[in-house]
Amino acid sequence: MSDRKTNSELIEAGLARRYRAERRFKMYGIAATTVAMSFLVIMLVAIFVRGVGAFHQTQISQVVFIDPELAKENDWQGMVKASLRETFPDVQERKDKKLLYGLVSNGAGYDVQNRVREDASLVGQNIQLWLPASDDVDMVMKGSVDRSQPESERRVSDLELAWLDKLAADGAIELQFNTRFFTAGDSREPELAGILGAVKGSFLTLMVCLLLSFPLGVMAAIYLEEFAPKNKWTDIIEVNINNLAAVPSIVFGLLGLAMFLGFFGLPRSASLVGGMVLALMTLPTIIIASRLALRAVPPSIREAALAVGASRLQTVLDHVLPLALPGMLTGAIIGMARALGETAPLLMIGMVAFIVDVPAGIMDPATALPVQIYLWADSPERAFTERTAAAIIVLLVFLVVMNVAAVILRKKFEQRW
Repeated sequence: MSDRKTNSELIEAGLARRYRAERRFKMYGIAATTVAMSFLVIMLVAIFVRGVGAFHQTQISQVVFIDPELAKENDWQGMVKASLRETFPDVQERKDKKLLYGLVSNGAGYDVQNRVREDASLVGQNIQLWLPASDDVDMVMKGSVDRSQPESERRVSDLELAWLDKLAADGAIELQFNTRFFTAGDSREPELAGILGAVKGSFLTLMVCLLLSFPLGVMAAIYLEEFAPKNKWTDIIEVNINNLAAVPSIVFGLLGLAMFLGFFGLPRSASLVGGMVLALMTLPTIIIASRLALRAVPPSIREAALAVGASRLQTVLDHVLPLALPGMLTGAIIGMARALGETAPLLMIGMVAFIVDVPAGIMDPATALPVQIYLWADSPERAFTERTAAAIIVLLVFLVVMNVAAVILRKKFEQRW
């Protein structure tokens, strides 16, 4: 009896230790997950708080006289300066005028020019326009400049603050939704910079990548999984495909630089070259995902098709491929999401260039959204900081949408056997 009791106590003690170890392991897992989620939330909140200001831009209302003489000389910014002198007639000294002209963006004249292009009858008339303020004024209006600091420690002088107060009292300055951020290309002036060129460049690049990588990846997966003989050569191919999926992306950029630009002479900074480089990078991922989708189709589907007289090609194309296609599409979307966030391979082929115009085709110079973020993050102007964070928000939205689309496709079309 004493031996049995001792054994029972040992077993109970062992079970108690095991349960305590399981509870500790569970607590460690919960703590690790909590810490990871906390850092993720902190990062997202920091990006949102810093970037939300870029979705609003300070605008100054001015009555601009469309001077025919200045219009002939294309001096549209001169008309803006004249309107500022009319608003503040007491400003006479040259240095004060220079400060006064700095209230509005150096590109405000383009807004006047575009308005006249829309309606040429405005020449010789006074028109009311909301003009973009300079980046320093925008920072003041958003509360990013401490007005209580000494004038020597601020980028905005007391005189400029007095002018801004007068404009605010007259209702001639306010924060408005920054449509320019979504409808304009890049610019050296933060208040004029937008992401349309980068977004369109990313779209064209991804379309080239998808059109090249998806058909080739699916065909390669079908051959390797359904038709290729099982020998050492196919084993070598499979090992290399798996290795290529883990190769750093910058290596593909070096390959594109040497082959597409150096050997074939394709244009630098073009969406075509960017898409080809990203296609090389995503091709292994699509092949692996497509092969897994083909393996998930039960052998009974193939056997049934062959039993009724279908050839191997008919079996694969008419029966196996339609059932595996949802999984292939999911893998392709995930690969495209990875390609959307890549920067290193695009830097190697020249897509880091400063591109003002929105690309019209795949052969035009372009940049991509991750590269645009990199360029803005490296800019010294303070106003580019919030635009960098805002562009990151847009990029994250695109990535979330693509991943959600992959989940929806998988849930809607996947077959459970």
